[in-house]
Amino acid sequence: MKNKTKGLLAAYGMVLPAFLVVMLTVAYPIVSAVIQSFQDEDTGAFTTANYTYFFTETAQRNNLLYTLFVVIVTVVIAIVLAYLLALYLRFVKSGISRAIGMLYLLPRFVPTMCAVYAMITIIRDSGLINRIGLLFGLDIKLGLMYHASGIIVMNMWFNIPFATMMIAAGLGAIPDSIIEASRDSGAGRWKTFTSMILPLSMKDVVVASTFVFMSNVGSFTTPYLMGGNSPKMLGIALYDQFNKYLSYNRSAALSVIMFLICSVSAAVYIYTNLKEKDWEK
Repeated sequence: MKNKTKGLLAAYGMVLPAFLVVMLTVAYPIVSAVIQSFQDEDTGAFTTANYTYFFTETAQRNNLLYTLFVVIVTVVIAIVLAYLLALYLRFVKSGISRAIGMLYLLPRFVPTMCAVYAMITIIRDSGLINRIGLLFGLDIKLGLMYHASGIIVMNMWFNIPFATMMIAAGLGAIPDSIIEASRDSGAGRWKTFTSMILPLSMKDVVVASTFVFMSNVGSFTTPYLMGGNSPKMLGIALYDQFNKYLSYNRSAALSVIMFLICSVSAAVYIYTNLKEKDWEK
């Protein structure tokens, strides 16, 4: 028993520094923000007005709905395209697929600022596409700047490679013997996909979706450079509250709201991992 106790104390002692760092850098700011979000700006008294403001004020409510719209559309399009690309990379053996397999992650290594500015020079009304169109007598104006569609298009640049990487890893873990057994039993390609490949890869699809969702809820650079003045993504709205209006209590409240939105996705992620055996079944 003494040796066991010593072992436990040694294990806890080695974990304690990392635990303290997490508590100081993660837990304490969260608790502090929650407390501040319920305080009045002037008196410091308890109030829920900071939260009420974001759900009753028209512009702030539109910001919330706008963010959810952009994020959900981004998740759906990115995951569908990433899954199709991952399927191609996994099951098509050709020189093109090998080349794509080596190159599709390159957008992840391009700095965000550089990628956004490069996209702006291409899609804006006086950008590259418009100039090429003018050579053929066409005045092509995509209308993507300062619009949700432009933000979504830019989000594809960052999220498709990331989601593809996660889904492709899951598809790569599916043994070829399972697929071959399904085909030998008389199942067609579609039946093999729906009964074998899709269920076995669904866990990775859900996990990729949660990461794409959380990474876009608080996105700043793309909405700041390509988004309009109204409505705004929540990341920009938070920046305005903190820097322009110096409303720190409302900023804390909006931070908590964004955290709660992301926590829904985090709960899905945790549930999916806890139910790993059910996914395998």
